[in-house]
Amino acid sequence: MGIGGIATAARLYRAGWDPVLIERSPGRRSGGYFVALFGAGKAAAGRLGILEHLHDRASSQPGLDIDRTGRSRSGMTYADMPGQPWLMLRGDVESAAFATLPEDVQLRYSTVPTAIAQDADGVDVTLLDTASGASTTERFDLVVGADGLRSTVRSLVFGPHEGYLRRMGYMIAAFEYHGTPPGLAARQAATLLEPDRSMWVFAFEDHDPTILLSYRTDDVDAEFTRSPAESARAAFGAQPPGGTLGAVLDALDDSDTVLFDSVEQVRMPAWHRGRVVLVGDSAWCVTLYAGMGVSSALAGADLLGAMLERHPDDPAKALAAWEQGMRPYVTHYQDAAPADRRIFVVDNRLQILLRRFIPVLGKTSLGRRLAERIMRVEEIRTYKNADIVGEALGEPPYRHEELPVA
Repeated sequence: MGIGGIATAARLYRAGWDPVLIERSPGRRSGGYFVALFGAGKAAAGRLGILEHLHDRASSQPGLDIDRTGRSRSGMTYADMPGQPWLMLRGDVESAAFATLPEDVQLRYSTVPTAIAQDADGVDVTLLDTASGASTTERFDLVVGADGLRSTVRSLVFGPHEGYLRRMGYMIAAFEYHGTPPGLAARQAATLLEPDRSMWVFAFEDHDPTILLSYRTDDVDAEFTRSPAESARAAFGAQPPGGTLGAVLDALDDSDTVLFDSVEQVRMPAWHRGRVVLVGDSAWCVTLYAGMGVSSALAGADLLGAMLERHPDDPAKALAAWEQGMRPYVTHYQDAAPADRRIFVVDNRLQILLRRFIPVLGKTSLGRRLAERIMRVEEIRTYKNADIVGEALGEPPYRHEELPVA
């Protein structure tokens, strides 16, 4: 189900459809890892009625750049990124989307599709209730797959994962940290950057922090043969981790909420086939590094409902128009992901020094222009802070006081 699925169901209900939500888990999830909501996401959330249920959790405390020895200096946090992103937990957005879901929308937990067959007039879906073992086949006018990076809907309709997943050669471990890591003040964000590996502490004003460990690997498959903590410890090497990183690695050992996965994109020549359409990570995973997973999922949900309203008797035309509106933005997020990755994981010590020098550049007008080029401010304004739905529909842009690029 997830953010994209819930948002799409709510938007299609508003467009006159009768959605049925299918979820493989036995119930809703909460909490989760850090996510950012850029202008494109705020605009879509505003149009969907979700924004009123969200708030920016970013801490007001200055961030630190730390190392293993305990040394620290003033550092950039994700809240300092151009574009004024709101920072929150994944569960915040899912709960906000759920709050907009009408009570009479059907939700079926512990249910997975096992077969999908379609013709010109509809789609037959075989559904397995994993709790009872019962299997039924039902007919739908449209099937929306919003079931993540390794989408079951995608594999049933478009083919095996291997045809669409593109590994970047990096791993992530993301989880909630209870309390404050040693060496940091309460509500203080921090980064520990080393070539090919990093630790990010995302601090919030009104919630415990979340952690992101990320590192390069030459053998993704081997990473999954160990526990997340064992793989992370191996990646950070035998050198003593120090107080903050050491505590984080210990917490990873005990975490039961960790997201441990390889960083992969989904690249597809088309996101719909007949009456089956994919939304969000199932169609176009842009990676956590891009910072646009939630924003693009919300925009995709809203625009899909809008295009089905605009072409109520022609689903094929609606889906083609929807994809035409979304694809330029998604393509940019995917193409820019390697550069965005270097925000999170640097390649060498020179990049670390450059990162530390950026605040100094802001002290002169020439330096600010150079810093804007380095931080790709114009790209953020054009793509990450665009009102994707408004532009696709030819409507005035959604207005929110936080949208302009800083």
